[in-house]
Amino acid sequence: MARPLRRDLPDGFFHVVARGVAGAFVYLDDDDRRSFLAVLGAALTRTRLEAHALCLMGTHYHAVLAGTVAELSRLLHRVNGTYAQAFNGRHARFGHLFADRFSARAVESDAHLVEACRYVVLNPCRAGLVERPSDWPWSWSRYGLDVA
Repeated sequence: MARPLRRDLPDGFFHVVARGVAGAFVYLDDDDRRSFLAVLGAALTRTRLEAHALCLMGTHYHAVLAGTVAELSRLLHRVNGTYAQAFNGRHARFGHLFADRFSARAVESDAHLVEACRYVVLNPCRAGLVERPSDWPWSWSRYGLDVA
């Protein structure tokens, strides 16, 4: 089945996921995570996109972002490309870091927005890395981490 065209997504809120090639780690240490956050933060300041939740895992990241489809695509192209170049330089590697294109799903209601943000911050708990979302330093939600 063909993947849906991004241009068919409505502008609004998106749950975004980007994964490493063949399940490879995209963050090897906290310096990598800080580097990614710096790239993302700098890119966000140049757009009208708003971040509502974020979680950096080892092999992927999740984000809930709001804005236009066009800005979303430009932002993530810039972020993933810039970060991959820095990662490759730092770790003396070459080639693609992220698999395919990022995944983006439209968030269709206020309840869906809350659930998407909850899903993002609970990711490290579901993976068995921590017991509570607040224990994972690489998660953030505009709505807090108290998701019990």
